[in-house]
Amino acid sequence: MAGGGGGGGGRPRAVFMAFGTRGDVFPVAALATAFARDQQQYAVVFITHSAHRSLSAHLAASNVRYMPVSSPPVLAAEQVENISGGSQSNHEDESFSSRKMIIQMEHRKECLSSVEAVFGDDPSINGDFVVINFFALEGWHLAELFQVKCIIAAPYFVPYSAPSSFQRQFKHNFPLLYKYFQEAPANTVCWTDIIHWMWALFTESWGSWRSNCLNLSPIPFTDPVTNLPLWHVREESPLLLYGFSKEIVECPGYWPSSAHACGFWFLPTAWQFSCDKCMELSRNMNSSLGSVLCAKHSSMERFLVGNSYSSRPVFVGLSSIVTESSEAAASSLSDDSALLFNGRLFCFSGSIPYSWLFPRCAAAIHHAGSGSTAAALLAGTPQVVCPSLLDQFYWAERLHWLGVAPEPLQRQHLIPDSDDASSIHNAAEVLHGAIKSALLPEIKAQATRISDRLSFEDGIGEALRILKERVLIQDQT
Repeated sequence: MAGGGGGGGGRPRAVFMAFGTRGDVFPVAALATAFARDQQQYAVVFITHSAHRSLSAHLAASNVRYMPVSSPPVLAAEQVENISGGSQSNHEDESFSSRKMIIQMEHRKECLSSVEAVFGDDPSINGDFVVINFFALEGWHLAELFQVKCIIAAPYFVPYSAPSSFQRQFKHNFPLLYKYFQEAPANTVCWTDIIHWMWALFTESWGSWRSNCLNLSPIPFTDPVTNLPLWHVREESPLLLYGFSKEIVECPGYWPSSAHACGFWFLPTAWQFSCDKCMELSRNMNSSLGSVLCAKHSSMERFLVGNSYSSRPVFVGLSSIVTESSEAAASSLSDDSALLFNGRLFCFSGSIPYSWLFPRCAAAIHHAGSGSTAAALLAGTPQVVCPSLLDQFYWAERLHWLGVAPEPLQRQHLIPDSDDASSIHNAAEVLHGAIKSALLPEIKAQATRISDRLSFEDGIGEALRILKERVLIQDQT
């Protein structure tokens, strides 16, 4: 392949592939740019949804090639089931299933085309590798196809767990393969890896794609002719880099030894501005707490630090559970900000670094996404959380257990099921009580203690160090 981002010319190649929402993708992109700056001999590419095209300029600034695929960052099937509550008709279910299958087939076709553009023209060389997040399992199979190492990088926990019947059914359907994993030598792929996250590689949805499109065996780690385990091949347990802190998350001993909690992966400050002028100002600032807002957005800073109220404001941001009506209201604003309720409510529809915003707030009310959670923890800001999907429930319970947030709210406490006066009043009472609890001195003191501990960590730097130690040095000697 010609130069300019894909590879060729003997340069080692690194493919970072991440799918999902902004919170799933952007931290992995931050890791990719850090790697590209540190290892300039590499040709680095980043494959993600075209919906995340705002990343392209940031990636280009670090000489990372952006390769978009057209699939939307759709919700996972289990999320759709949670939202629909099983209320869809059979016809709607069939229509959704058919549409999802078409999107999935096209998505995998584009993934293959993208990775083939990087590795297809030249044989793999020492140092080539693929990094994927948990929503980009296509990359695992493609790494096998092009015979390069695959690393997993995730700013969150495994967003799914194996069905309770998985081990029993796997042992029944693949007794020799089960024995293969159970008897694995140290540091090679074993049953611990399978049950932690790799079980999803053995679902039927991958088999036909592997055999029909990739010419691989339908079942990973088996011979394509005999369907028997590859007894003579023992692959190293895949490196798993987690973008969260051991100060916050307990990492139990039954996790694979190749899993590393690196510390939270915070985005570069410039990536977090929706305003180009604010972004440019931030690049020229030495302090993250200095004035980084342009003249157009200076009203936000005046609201935060120059209002006449005795207490600091409370932040409210619910990106994962915002309703269509509130989105429509935001889009109807003539500007991206508005001051309402006699100057007591400042509405802002853009984005701004939480590292700048949260230290100026008395508390942060949010959906318990991993990015919002980490930013508030680092800022030492008490939190009120209302989880809605997947790992948000874990973070919400964890924040309460750590003592930096009251008991998590339920969805109807922030978005009442009914708009009658009684429902709204009851929800407001619950929210008011949660805010009062979050502002207690003991919660603020605990938030400050945790912030102090997190301030010594460098999650991106640690992930980069492990990546170089476990992949580059090993492959290039």
